[in-house]
Amino acid sequence: MRRGLGAVVAVTAIVIAACAPQEITPATVTVTPDPTPLRSAAASPPPDPIPEVAWPLTGLDASEADAAALAKPSIAIKIPNDTAHSRPQKNLEYADIVFEQYVEGGVPRLVAVFHSNQPEEVGPVRSMREMDPNIVGSFGGPLVFSGANPYVMRVARNSGQLLIAEDVGSKGFFRTKDRRAPYNLHVRLADVLEQAADSPAPAPQFSYAYPAELATAPSQGTASTHISLRLSGHGEPKWDWDEASQTWLRSEFSDPHMTVDGNRISAANVVVLFVRINMSNGLPVSQMIVENSPGYVASGGHYIPILWTKTERTGAYILTTEAGEPVTLAPGQTWIELIPNAGIA
Repeated sequence: MRRGLGAVVAVTAIVIAACAPQEITPATVTVTPDPTPLRSAAASPPPDPIPEVAWPLTGLDASEADAAALAKPSIAIKIPNDTAHSRPQKNLEYADIVFEQYVEGGVPRLVAVFHSNQPEEVGPVRSMREMDPNIVGSFGGPLVFSGANPYVMRVARNSGQLLIAEDVGSKGFFRTKDRRAPYNLHVRLADVLEQAADSPAPAPQFSYAYPAELATAPSQGTASTHISLRLSGHGEPKWDWDEASQTWLRSEFSDPHMTVDGNRISAANVVVLFVRINMSNGLPVSQMIVENSPGYVASGGHYIPILWTKTERTGAYILTTEAGEPVTLAPGQTWIELIPNAGIA
């Protein structure tokens, strides 16, 4: 993949685009470098002590958490993000890690993983896709969804993934009265935990730097204040760096991405992973078992190109620089954008 460079404005912007599955071409990336000199790891302040106990999916200090909370499994929930009917979502802001994926027609769906903060309920809940067991297999906890076609359900069951679904008799699901179906299905996380009692706590998915300024992107990358992604005509997420909160703030098209409770979606890290789309049983499937596929990591108002590898369904996400060095993230929440970047196989 080639990255185009320009010098049109004074701040850095990343623009990443993808087309519908039948027209998928390599993503267009436009980068406008900031003339400000890059910060050096050597000039950063002395590192803070690494927390004695950290939440595995955020790297944040967990010294005040009790052992039972740390031992709970993570909960991955399928959430719609395609139309005004699916937004605002309930309690999405508490997810440790969120994946945004491309499904049929270019519709974006989310897989939100909750561990360090598990709210009472989450919604709306929508259907599973064939790639979902591969996306969440390394977390070890259940995948929660509202249904799937028979082929996808069979593939998921054969994978060994623990499945909790409203239409197969799992408990904890209920419908709200504020929206019409199918956008009113919610799930109670306490009921999910009861059904996943034998699931392990999640393993760390990424490595974190302490302090955050020593993470790979801010210490080695290029300054950036804006990330613009075109998933399809139905999804154009944008992220703007907010110096005050030290997070990226999310928008959908031109509107801030808010939750039911009026909270803006934010993340310490935005990870862009380019994925190949295959057609399976008539549906687009993001290939999640890859080796050295390109991508980007954005942390601390900077970004850096990366390569990512995932060797098997339950294997970890391995992020490296283009030179092959391990990538570290800033402690905090992470959003992972799965952007189509190749023709159909």
